[in-house]
Amino acid sequence: MIKRTIKTARLTLSPLEERDLEDVLAIITDPTVKKTYMLPDFPDRESAVRLFRRLLALSGEERHYIVGIRLGDRLIGFINDTEISEDGRSLELGWAFNPEFYGQGYATEAVTAIIDYLFGEGFSEVTAGAFESNLASQRVMEKSGMVRVDKVDEIDYRGETHRCVYYSKKAQ
Repeated sequence: MIKRTIKTARLTLSPLEERDLEDVLAIITDPTVKKTYMLPDFPDRESAVRLFRRLLALSGEERHYIVGIRLGDRLIGFINDTEISEDGRSLELGWAFNPEFYGQGYATEAVTAIIDYLFGEGFSEVTAGAFESNLASQRVMEKSGMVRVDKVDEIDYRGETHRCVYYSKKAQ
């Protein structure tokens, strides 16, 4: 759980709130986002709302790290933990942004800030993975100080097998 609001030069990172519903729904149902951020096909609006409610609940749990990323008052993306090691020392992150805000450095700014925050909370390593074809996410990881590691997975998603590559940053 993020215990304080994180401010960067342009963004505010803080737990999700009820007011974020429509912005999160816009992100998780966007066809562009669904190409690289693994999401189900929602058969109806209520199914997508259920996922938002789950993210909202998890963002308030002590053991999870889920934050909304805001530009002014608008939620433009979110970062979530996808896995925390059993010893609680390393964490894997994922993120999704409204495509309207792609290519403006917001993801790098937010990911860098959350990595710094997590190191301050005692994590010794932060990792993230992306489909090998998702060069934009790989650039975000690199610009955030992460380096590519040897781990590679083959992941079946939307009828295709994707090669997933991983990056890592260790605390100093």
